[in-house]
Amino acid sequence: MDGVFAGFATIGLIIGLGILLAHLKVIDAAGQRTLSMLAFYVASPALLVTVLEDSDLSAVFSGNLVATVAAVLVAGLAYIAVAVVRGRDLGTTVIGTLCAAYVNAGNLGLPIAAYVLGDPALVAPVLLLQLLILQPLALTVLDAANSEHRLSVGAIVSRPLKNPITIGSAIGLGFALTGLELPVAIHDPLALVGGMAVPSMLIAYGVSLRLGPLPGRGVPASELALATGLKMVVQPLAAYLVGRFALGLDAEQLLAVTVLSALPTAQNVFVIASRYERGVLLARDAIFVSTLASVPVVVLITALIA
Repeated sequence: MDGVFAGFATIGLIIGLGILLAHLKVIDAAGQRTLSMLAFYVASPALLVTVLEDSDLSAVFSGNLVATVAAVLVAGLAYIAVAVVRGRDLGTTVIGTLCAAYVNAGNLGLPIAAYVLGDPALVAPVLLLQLLILQPLALTVLDAANSEHRLSVGAIVSRPLKNPITIGSAIGLGFALTGLELPVAIHDPLALVGGMAVPSMLIAYGVSLRLGPLPGRGVPASELALATGLKMVVQPLAAYLVGRFALGLDAEQLLAVTVLSALPTAQNVFVIASRYERGVLLARDAIFVSTLASVPVVVLITALIA
């Protein structure tokens, strides 16, 4: 369990630093947006290049992948269905769907996979699924939703090629597929810049908590309950049911897909929301609530399945 608590403690401390910096007026709202844009346009693409460059792509096609995909689809489609009924705009629906289905595979997934599940490679399927499919798809839809003009099919298809996060993912994937490696003179600077991504996201998030409405007061309670309920209950339950009854996964694999599906909403959902100015408070509050809720949920799942 040390990995669970260590991962959550690290995130909490850096978010707390952002709250303190905002309280001391070291960073204001403009500074918070600058941090978010730095993470989106510069640090995150650099991080993705260096992370995906060394990825073992065979892990993506493991037996856990089907259960992971099914859980994402169940949570995401459920949110979309409710959002359509409630008449939510396209951009906010995309952000809400990410809140309900996009897990914190990097900051929490890696340490939990290493210390709780015993193998950091177990996080690879969900990590690459999100980076290579879910996130580029969401960004493409958001680009289309934010466009002032009706986009042609060609423009929509080409949009991912203009997005820095998608470009970084594609470059890293290219190196992983070919087995080539970046020269040290390029890799090391990219690694340094990429190292800013997670701290920038977390500090910007902490600043937003201090300067904005208190969590739970910025969005309707029903919206927050929908996103976090799907994330913390429906998604891990779907992973468990599919893994156990449809795929017949063994106890170790079943624990892995269920625990990783119960991770909270990722911080980069807030960065994406800030970039497109859609569902910002929903993303912020969903991250906050799901992060608090995931501690007892992950501990409970581990106790029941392990």
